[in-house]
Amino acid sequence: MPFEPDIWLADRKARMSDALRRLARAAKAGAIPGGSIEDGVLKIDRLTAAVPEEAEAMVLDLYKRLPEIRVTDLLLEVDDEVGFTEAFTHLHTGVPCKDRIGLLNVLLAEGLNLGLSKMAGATNTHDYFQLSRLSRWHVEGEAMSRALAKVIEAQSALPMARFWGAGQTASSDGQFFPTTRQGEAMNLINAKYGQEPGLKAYTHVSDQFGPFATQTIPATVNEAPYILDGLLMTGAGQNIREQYADTGGFTDHVFAVTALLGFQFIPRIRDLPLKRLYLFDPAACPKELKGLIGGKIKEPLVTANWPDILRSAATMVAGVMPPSQLLRKFAAYPRQHELALALREIGRVERTLFIIDWLLDADMQRRAQIGLNKGEAHHALKNALRIGRQGEIRDRSAEGQHFRMAGLNLLAAIIIYWNTKHLGEAVTSRHRAGLDCSPGLLAHISPLGWAHILLTGEYRWPKRA
Repeated sequence: MPFEPDIWLADRKARMSDALRRLARAAKAGAIPGGSIEDGVLKIDRLTAAVPEEAEAMVLDLYKRLPEIRVTDLLLEVDDEVGFTEAFTHLHTGVPCKDRIGLLNVLLAEGLNLGLSKMAGATNTHDYFQLSRLSRWHVEGEAMSRALAKVIEAQSALPMARFWGAGQTASSDGQFFPTTRQGEAMNLINAKYGQEPGLKAYTHVSDQFGPFATQTIPATVNEAPYILDGLLMTGAGQNIREQYADTGGFTDHVFAVTALLGFQFIPRIRDLPLKRLYLFDPAACPKELKGLIGGKIKEPLVTANWPDILRSAATMVAGVMPPSQLLRKFAAYPRQHELALALREIGRVERTLFIIDWLLDADMQRRAQIGLNKGEAHHALKNALRIGRQGEIRDRSAEGQHFRMAGLNLLAAIIIYWNTKHLGEAVTSRHRAGLDCSPGLLAHISPLGWAHILLTGEYRWPKRA
């Protein structure tokens, strides 16, 4: 971002003027992809799927070629290749955990939502007190994050992952989990999900299917402020260039801050025809678009607060505080705080430019749809893994709930790594058989299947480990 606000304003004015001309020309010619503007009213058609018919048969064939495997053997295989257990060092000495099987039992108990006592009864190697000691001295938030980063980096380097993307786009979405009524303030009722209390796991998923960041948030909060946490506070997140989100992840403040920090924010806005455009000069708006105008950008507000705007962005980049904390503060008192108002004006500029680009770019719409579908499919895998305690998160502390969500996310990432590797081997086998393995078809497969993985029963570990 430029140090002088005039440079930024001149750039955005030029871009907006060009965008308005293009949109007006398309509206007049009836050439808006999947939509139209009639009598000042915007109409949007539903985006159609673009999946080749032969892709489904190829997906079924590739998954049939995967070997069936116990989840214990899967964990050992991935750890042999990635070494994610090395991230779990002793809290005091910093020495890596020497009891690998015990540590894997603890991680599996967290990921499957079993708890340590149930895992102690299901494993053939450790009792409850041994698992509890390992959990207390080796398993903490930073270690979970380091282990996840190892798995995500290794998965993105596998040859198969390149068919899904370059790791430069991501989607984020919240997933609801039921909880007990007792506990800390995380256990709130959101009527959208029924009358049971719960929490949300807000997860970022890259275009290569890696769940590179997850946060535990209250079930009732707006998801939008948490988008930047996953992008700025992880190595994989900082590689992202396009960020997709559903309607719940969109506010003008998020539009502003993502633009300030160099991310292209692409939300899927459910009620897009009702959203208004904000212009620098509404009087000069083409007549075809007059019905879409909501107001004028307050340039003096942006200019007067520009140093504080840059300072707030630098605060987020430097990690002084989580971006979600700063964004929640801005949202809490927009009328009293000039900086919050200035950010809202920047957000209105960026949202207007985005809406015009979205209407004219069918490829952008499809990229966002694909990205969000990957996130929703990721939710299905996590629901399948959450087999313990009827899927209910019974930890009463926020820390315990965080570990449960982090453990589930790590286990999902490990399975995604294993599937990615073996799907690549299945593609090689299919290619040798002379069957179609074109990149266009491989882009439609995902490493989120679990039917070939034995998740339940006794958790027995081989002696060699």
